Amino acid sequence: MRKRRDTLKNAEQELRIFRVRSLLAILFVLVLTGVLASRLAYLQIVQHELYTTRSEKNRVRVEPLPPNRGLIFDRNGVLLAENRPTYNLTLVRERVDDLDETLALLVDLLELPDEEIEAFNVRSRQRQRPFQPALLMSDLSEDQIARLAVNRHRLPGVEVEAQLLRYYPDSEIMSHVLGYVGRINAEELRELDTGRYAGTHFIGKTGVERFYEEELHGEAGFRKVETNARGRVLRELGRTDPVPGRNLTLTLDKSMQSLAFELMNGRRGSIVAIVPRTGEILAMVSTPGFDTNQFVTGIDVASYRALQDDIDLPLFNRAIRGHYPAGSTIKPFMALAGLVEGVITPDTVISDPGYYQLPNDSRRYRNWLRWGHGRVDLERALAVSNNTYFYSLAHDLGIDNIHEEMSHFGFGQRVAFDVQGESTGLLPSREWKRARFNQSWYPGETLSVGIGQGYLQITPLQLAAATATLANRGHWVKPHLARMVGDELLPEVLPGTLDDIRLDNDAWWDRVFSGMEKVLSGSEGTARRTGVGLEYRMGGKSGTAQVFSLGQDQRYNADELEERLRDHALFMAFAPIDDPQIAVSVIVENAGGGSTHAAQLARAMTDAWLLRDDAPEADEVLDELENGSATVEGN
Repeated sequence: MRKRRDTLKNAEQELRIFRVRSLLAILFVLVLTGVLASRLAYLQIVQHELYTTRSEKNRVRVEPLPPNRGLIFDRNGVLLAENRPTYNLTLVRERVDDLDETLALLVDLLELPDEEIEAFNVRSRQRQRPFQPALLMSDLSEDQIARLAVNRHRLPGVEVEAQLLRYYPDSEIMSHVLGYVGRINAEELRELDTGRYAGTHFIGKTGVERFYEEELHGEAGFRKVETNARGRVLRELGRTDPVPGRNLTLTLDKSMQSLAFELMNGRRGSIVAIVPRTGEILAMVSTPGFDTNQFVTGIDVASYRALQDDIDLPLFNRAIRGHYPAGSTIKPFMALAGLVEGVITPDTVISDPGYYQLPNDSRRYRNWLRWGHGRVDLERALAVSNNTYFYSLAHDLGIDNIHEEMSHFGFGQRVAFDVQGESTGLLPSREWKRARFNQSWYPGETLSVGIGQGYLQITPLQLAAATATLANRGHWVKPHLARMVGDELLPEVLPGTLDDIRLDNDAWWDRVFSGMEKVLSGSEGTARRTGVGLEYRMGGKSGTAQVFSLGQDQRYNADELEERLRDHALFMAFAPIDDPQIAVSVIVENAGGGSTHAAQLARAMTDAWLLRDDAPEADEVLDELENGSATVEGN
């Protein structure tokens, strides 16, 4: 039996199997060791530079340094736009473990209202490049900063950064002309130079801030910092300082701008004042205004909706985008057109029965004085604002000549150099009506244009520019807002886009100016009450623009109309006549005749510029208006 058990067990065979298995195991281990060693050698030697760089990036990062935005001053060095220190909340998405959870925590800590949460979440995804902070919130309160500091350990990738924020000391007065800066949106991010705007969260949105964005912004800098494992900065290793934006000095006069705003007294409309010789814009006010500082930090939904729904349209820049019938302010330009085209002379006289009729037409186009002015020549037609004279003149000129001559004064086109968003207004023509309505031009429409009604639409800036050209005796100067960019003084007179207006007889200017002077100083002048006590020679023209058309036999009665259906009041003026130093246009919506309300405001502006400290204050002018001492019939 023992011998049989020995036969069943083969010790030699088991030993051979063991040896083979051991050898295979050793070979397997050696192969694995060789692969591992090869991989280590490859990473340590061949890929040394790559992983050294990656390791360095984990420890050292480059951060952008946004430049300080240039300041904005008026012509006398008064600060109009400054930068104030504030604290912003930023987030680097790559350093956040759970973005949704972090945002929810921030919303809770900051106590954001429901309508702001969506915008807050959208901003978290807006940035120019990876690892660049996204701006979540600006101008944090002390309470908010304290809450974030206490919960800092729960907010990896979230930082509170000190930064300069735009601030407008006179935001409402300057709202439309300066504009404002705001957060860079997604569309702007796609178009911006990411290098130049690295670390910048704000950009000019409207007005001067937008037009001169390139000069005001500056160039971004960078700093190299060492961080810990959680991304906190330990020390600065080096830096390239940013180049601050250049300061901007405007042609605006803060005192004139403030006066214009006060004179409007909350009414809808605009006042524009220009230096005729240079085209410098002294004041450009659109009322009502709004607080631009709200838009810098991000206006809340309720406040923005209130501005949008306001019936007075405070966000609408009437000075450059408001379209108004010119009313009788067009008449001095029509008079010159008639002289140039040879259809009248300075001594042409008509007999006014109170209306004008086209040949073979029974309709009567009425003068504002229903019984007429009798015998009227050019100067008297301007002084009393006689419609019949200009109906006749418009008919003799025809719409083609009117369009040609009015375009020389800048009507129907953009006139300024650096005014963002300016409208062209509307100077109608046969071709325009055919393209717009597919209709022919009718003679009656020419008569309407001849007294500044009908299709003709102007902007307050256009009217001021045309008045300045008139004051310059046809010399065209382009209106502009900038006087200096940094230390660079811009040319005092910028090249114009329109040719100077040449008359066959320079004495024609004097005759038109004489008629305009009689508007204020003549015994029949429509604004003669406004001209009482003038210490200089001033030429002007009143205008009354209808909001709706009257029937042939209807009479206008402001007391029977809703306030917003009443006529607009216009006035254009320049002074002194012999050496023009200021040209002004005034448009007050639904204020009635231009010879009353608008004329007084224009006089106050010229007084302020020419008489300086001796000029009456805004409240004195408004008191005089309220007491009705400037009232006189006319249009």
